Amino acid sequence: MSQRPALTARQAGLLSCHICGQLARPPATGGHALRCPRCNAPLHLRKPASLATTWALVLAAAILFVPANLLPMMTTASLLGTQHDTIMSGVVFLWQSGSWPLAAVVFFASVMVPLLKIIALVYLAASAQRRSRRQPLQRTRLYRLVEFVGRWSMLDIYVITILVALVQFQGLATIQAGPAAVAFGAVVVLTMFAAMSFDPRLIWDPLADAPHPEQPHD
Repeated sequence: MSQRPALTARQAGLLSCHICGQLARPPATGGHALRCPRCNAPLHLRKPASLATTWALVLAAAILFVPANLLPMMTTASLLGTQHDTIMSGVVFLWQSGSWPLAAVVFFASVMVPLLKIIALVYLAASAQRRSRRQPLQRTRLYRLVEFVGRWSMLDIYVITILVALVQFQGLATIQAGPAAVAFGAVVVLTMFAAMSFDPRLIWDPLADAPHPEQPHD
């Protein structure tokens, strides 16, 4: 005997507030602007234009990911001349100088994490748009992981800020953030907004809309 799927809030005619999490039932008379009875925020059955917004932000992040890795991240000017360093050249320098743990951390946090976030968001948006029913629990966990690691993707910006303060304080040289810093920061912000705009309940909607196995099919 198969287990009947649990009743969802949408099937019960309830709306969940995206701000405070309050469950509310819309009035029987309807209305154009439903408000949360607790915090007065607008109520929606699902985030408006969730997939369209997520796709736009992810595509913009993917485009900016290229100049973020190809353009100079940091420009150093000293008596010996001017040097332009990209993310990968900084990783190579740290590796060759013997600081391979720091090189691994910078490579993972500055290259792999943004790239994996973009790939994960593309997978989540594509599977939700195709209304896939495969592994909804694993996809939900993937979304939570993407949302959690978003705040730890600005390592290069933090390193540049510390180096600028230390080097200019000692008067040894002048360090300035390169154009890649702007693109890299934009990639991080766009992927964070993309994760926020994606509605994870879209992952479970195909299961809730699927007919029960015991019910006859038309």
